[in-house]
Formats: sequence, structure tokens, C-alpha cells
Amino acid sequence: MKKNHFIIVLYLILTSSSCLTSQEYIGAGNDNGITATASHQYADENWISAANAQNTINGNGLDGELMEASRFLAQATMGYDKADMQAVVDMGIEAWIDDQLQLPTTYIMPEMDYAFQVSLDTMTDQGILAEDLPFRPNWMYFNYGWWHTTMTNEDVLRHRVAYALSQIFVISHNNTDLSGYGDGLATYYDMLLDHSFGNYRDLLKDVTYSPMMGFYLSHLNNPKSDPANNVRPDENYAREIMQLFSIGLYELNLDGTRKTDANGDFIPTYGQDEIREFAKIFTGLSVGGSLPAGIPEDYNDGSIYFGKDLWTADVTVPMVMYDDSPGSPPSWQSWHEPGVKNLLNGFVVPAGQTGDEDIDDAIDNLFNHPNTGPFVAYRLIQRLVKSNPTPAYVQRVASTFNDNGLGVRGDLAAVTKAILMDAEARQCSYLQSSDNSRLREPFVRYTQYARAVDKTRTGDRYWNIGYHIWEDARQTVLGAPTVFNFYLPDHAPGGDISSAGLVAPEYNLHDSRSSIGFINNVRRWNVWWGNLFHTWDQLGENYTVHDIARYMELARDPEALINELDQVFTHGRLSDNTRTVLRNTALEFQPYSWDPDSEEYLEFRVYVVTYLLMISPDYAVMR
Repeated sequence: MKKNHFIIVLYLILTSSSCLTSQEYIGAGNDNGITATASHQYADENWISAANAQNTINGNGLDGELMEASRFLAQATMGYDKADMQAVVDMGIEAWIDDQLQLPTTYIMPEMDYAFQVSLDTMTDQGILAEDLPFRPNWMYFNYGWWHTTMTNEDVLRHRVAYALSQIFVISHNNTDLSGYGDGLATYYDMLLDHSFGNYRDLLKDVTYSPMMGFYLSHLNNPKSDPANNVRPDENYAREIMQLFSIGLYELNLDGTRKTDANGDFIPTYGQDEIREFAKIFTGLSVGGSLPAGIPEDYNDGSIYFGKDLWTADVTVPMVMYDDSPGSPPSWQSWHEPGVKNLLNGFVVPAGQTGDEDIDDAIDNLFNHPNTGPFVAYRLIQRLVKSNPTPAYVQRVASTFNDNGLGVRGDLAAVTKAILMDAEARQCSYLQSSDNSRLREPFVRYTQYARAVDKTRTGDRYWNIGYHIWEDARQTVLGAPTVFNFYLPDHAPGGDISSAGLVAPEYNLHDSRSSIGFINNVRRWNVWWGNLFHTWDQLGENYTVHDIARYMELARDPEALINELDQVFTHGRLSDNTRTVLRNTALEFQPYSWDPDSEEYLEFRVYVVTYLLMISPDYAVMR
């Protein structure tokens, strides 16, 4: 009777402890004079320490802070491990963000250069002549640099924001000639890294002058009007800098909702006339540097001029303006459209300016437009936190964009912090609503898994190009199918989501092929003996595999393994149904008549349980 009485009292204390503080009740550390025992123990000393029954009442079993840390890091990073989770617990979320904002940038370009040089050295050792070696890296070397950096960097928040920006300011090597310019891709991504905590105006300007963006959206070598020859400025970039990079299609309130006119119709932000006027602005830009004479073709003399294409250009330097202003590159004529340009909301660019001055005015016109704050806020919230932010959430973040508290507009560091510290991102009450969720991108599921698990590698690098996740789940960094990214921000799949008036952008990627493709990728990562990354050919035979020694120890008790995975990947929100499936599979599935205590069986148990959790809806959908 005494034992039963103790259990009932303990239950009442634990279930009514919401108004108590730590150390005031059993289970939160107040175990003085109390000894807890369990019905079974294992012989291994490390396991006894990890599964000690005393942990159920001494406070070590309270994992709420760690679970919140893992959920936060899933929003704020491309991947994390237990040490990162503990760092967030120790520092606190706000202090961790402040610390991240101060860390130096880890760039992609040096790591890409290293991979490319290893390849060149290997090809040379194989007897390939110097004149037959590639003169610049392609997209694969960019990916090698990106993946190694993503597995090792400390400035993890900056890299998550840069990834989000890469899905707004889209360029792509997917089915475009940009696939041959790994140096340009790395430069572009490093530019996004530089601006992740900078000012949005500066970002708009540097994107405009990027030769990669100039090629992708065709304002590289965009000439002024020549009516006699039916030549008019290309309108592509003029349209997309408004539609996709700054103000969107319709006038917005500060909370991101659309304004309406007297008839209840949405109000367009621009029309064809404004597109034509902005197109005049973005004329006269061409490459700002050249490859050395003779590389890659004999006709390349190392000079720069309007009309020069990327093949012989230095794509790591910004484009320059070819007009008749002092100090402009040599040119037999100005290629920038002269005269007045009438932009948005009555803004007039005066005649007689240089091309660069015209661009500055146009960037100011867009940057200071009242739409830009809510436009940027909505898209970054979607990429970091959830698909359907409330208007109040958008308004709070947009207000920070408009003024960071010090009178500065467009401060992305302040915007990032506002997004991640907002009540809709942090407070538990919002977790109860299905609206407070989003489908995790398959690519980010991969990066988070790869960073979270212990790893063993054969070489000095994390060699990977992410080819399988791109081929099977249709996603890779800077590899979107169109300028509209992998998915539209207002995509709503048919069924319950659209019926509820909600959006779910990532479902644009989720179909019968990609969903099965992702499952096959997970099987490759763990069931096929943890093969995370693999490379060959000029870079040698290199493997990175999942080291499961720690998980195998936990797998002696399936519940301990499941709890560990839940803590890291599903943030303590693993459903009872999924937990039951994992537990039953671990306990009942015994291939090859293996002894349940054997190393082979523990290894198999780790792989199967991890595999099932990674393909579960509990992990796929994040709240």
C-alpha cells in the first residue's frame, strides 16, 4: 500500500506542477533522501549511467529546454547536433542569436577552389595535358564547397538566412548555362552571405550588378533603345526586381494583406508602363572583368567591352556601367538609355545622370516603397518559421524592417531576430494549431540529418554534391527550376489545406515521384549502412558515413533510442502512433534470426528506427 500511495502522490504532484518552480517537486531535482530503481539494468557501465533510474526524479529527465532548442535550431540553421542544442540551452535563444550575428562569415569560394584544385592536380597526375584541363570549375565544385562548409561552419544562422535569400533572389544552374560557372555561383552565394545580416537596399543593389543575375535575367549586355533597328531594352529584370525581389504584384497593408479599391478589387503595384521605364534603367551593364588573355580561347585578349559574354569574363567581379560618364570602361558609344524615367508612385529619375546614378535612384524607389517591408517579412517568415504567418506577425516583422529601433530601414539582422523571437515562433500555445506549421523542404531534411548524426569520413573533407537528393526529390542549392524558385509562396495543394484558405509552398515539390525519391534517399543515408556522402573520379574514392556507435548503445532499450531521436529531430512532438510503430518495429522485427543482444541486431535496430522516423509525417511537418 505504501508503494501505491507513493505513486499516486507522485502522479498528483507531477500533473499539478504548472505553477511550481524547479526543485519544488519530485522529478525536477528534489530527490534528497529518495532512491529510485528500475526493473532492469544493462551490464554496460555507460548504459547504466545513461539509463539510471535516478534520472527520472533528479531533474536529468527534464528535456523541455533541449527540445525547444532543437525546434529553434531547425528554424535557424541548416543543421545542428546535440552540442549545438546544449549551447542554446546554456546561452538562451536571444543571446545565441546575438552571438551568431557577430560571428565572421564562412565563405564558399575558398572551399570550392580547394576542391577544384584537388581535381586539377589529380587530372595532371593522370597525364592530362594542361591545355586540356578545365579552366574554371562547374556547378559540382560549387556544391562540393557548399556541402563541406555546411557541415563544418559555426556561423550557422547566417548560412540559414543566406539559403532563404537564395530562394528569393533566385539564380539557377538547373538547365541553364550557369552550370558551367562554379566560380560565379560561389561568388553569388558568398554575396548573399555577406548581406544576410546587412541592409536590404545594399543587397538589392549588389544582386542587380551580379553578372550571374545579369545573365540569368538577361540585363547583362542590355542595350539602350534603337528604334531604327527595332531594338528595345530587355524587360525581364525590370519585371522580376519588382515582382519577386521587392514589392510584389499588389499593394499591401503593413500586415501583408492586400489593399482594395472602392470596388473591392486588388490594386496592382505596377503595369506595363512601369516595366518599360525600369527596363530603361537597367541598360548599359556588362562584365567588369576578363579572364587572362588566351584563356579559354585564342581570341580572348583579356579586354572587357559591352557585348562580351560570360565565357571569357571574370564572373567573380560585379558588372560595370558602359556609358559616357568619366571613368567608364572603354566604349565606342554609351549603351545606357538616356533621358527621364518615370517610376513608381510618381517618382521621376531626371535626365542627365550616369547609368549608375539611375540605378541608385531606381533601387531607392523600390527599397522605400511601403510594400517592401511586408513583402520581405512574409517571405522570410515562410522560409524560417511557418507557411501561414498571421497578419499581426507579418506586421511586427515589417515594422522592424521599416525601423530597427534606431531609425534604420532594411536591417536584416534586426528582421531575422524579430522573426525568430516572435511569439508565433516561440510560444508553446501556437504549437496546438495546425496553421502553425510547414512542410520541411526535402533538401533541408537532408542537411539537418547529415549535420545531426555522428560521422566517419575517409578523407579530410565532406565530399558531396547532393546529386541524389536533387535527382530524386528535385531540390539542391541554387538549382531551382525557374526564377519563381522551387515553389510559389501562395501555393495551396487541393484538399484540406486550400479549403481552409491556407497555403503550403513546399507541397509544390511533394508528389508521387519526389515523395518516394526522398524515402529512397533516406534509405541510402542509413539503411544502406549510413552512406551520407560519396565521391569518386578525380576527387578519389571518399566516403562519409553515419557513425552509429552512440545510437547502438541506446538501442539496447528502444524507448531510449526513440527518445533521443525525438529530442533531436521532432523536438519532443513525436506522436503516440508513430512512437508505437517505432517501438513495435524495434522489438518485434528480427531479421536473419539474429540474437537481439548482438551487435548486428543493435545496428539493424538503429537503422530501421531512424529510417522510419525520418520518413514519418511527424518529422516531415514541423510546428
